[in-house]
Amino acid sequence: METAKSHFFTDISVMLGRSMRHIFRSMDTIVTVCITPIAMMLLFVYVLGGAIQTGTENYVNYLLPGILLMAIASGIAYTAYRLFMDKQRGIFERFHTMPISRSA
Repeated sequence: METAKSHFFTDISVMLGRSMRHIFRSMDTIVTVCITPIAMMLLFVYVLGGAIQTGTENYVNYLLPGILLMAIASGIAYTAYRLFMDKQRGIFERFHTMPISRSA
């Protein structure tokens, strides 16, 4: 049982490393998922800070949930795209033939 656990964590680390290599090789992914929400928040708070009137003192309370939803949606879209590309290339069939745990 102990060897199955050690193989599980080894398999997970290999798959995580593969995914991270794909992410860091794609600069547009980093910009879209990480930098764009931060840039939009800074833009709306510091550049357009006094231009938007919501009737309350601080409109960031309305702005933050929208930007968080956009960041989550872009992350989900990227994940769906990567899964589609992996499915098209047949990587899942190759994983089934390899000696790795199915949960990895």
